[in-house]
Amino acid sequence: MKYVKANTVLPESLLAEIQKYVQGETIYIPKPAASYRKWGTQSGGRKFIDERNSEIKTAFKNGRSIHQLADDYFLSVETIKKIVYSRKAEAPCSST
Repeated sequence: MKYVKANTVLPESLLAEIQKYVQGETIYIPKPAASYRKWGTQSGGRKFIDERNSEIKTAFKNGRSIHQLADDYFLSVETIKKIVYSRKAEAPCSST
């Protein structure tokens, strides 16, 4: 996050209105909610984890034990249990 001088980016009338509430202090103006991305969508991390979890569920359904899966994926037994017993719908991942 970079700092920008308000008088270089805001119209004078808007700056005057903001100064009614805040003078000489730093304020944060967040992005619109619509421009936020969910965790991992840009890096591909979410897709990787969703695919891994799908593989774990499939392996469990095919007879692999929770302890075997924990060893295979280097995860705790509790994490494997959360994955295989979750009722979260497995929706296809979007690439954006």
